[in-house]
Amino acid sequence: MGRVIFSIRYNIFPERRVEYLDVVRELKNLVKAEGLENYSVFEQKNKANNFEEVYIFTSQEAFENFDDNQDERIDILMTKLSDMIKEQTTQYTTLFEVNN
Repeated sequence: MGRVIFSIRYNIFPERRVEYLDVVRELKNLVKAEGLENYSVFEQKNKANNFEEVYIFTSQEAFENFDDNQDERIDILMTKLSDMIKEQTTQYTTLFEVNN
């Protein structure tokens, strides 16, 4: 089975930007799991405060097991993050790699 890319796109409240960036920096240092190749956060060009988190997993199994590996600090940060996101702006995408 091929790799999996999972992404979450959303807009944050402009007044929470500095706090958001602090939380993301800490998350980038903490989010590690078996089968997680990469975790990155991007901001959309020419659209301030529109971000996308991108997770790349080595397999569908690693993707499905990811939530089981969360520790308490990551849960706290994810809760903080969700409080900064504007309602009804979140979009999830899951992509499965095509194998030849």
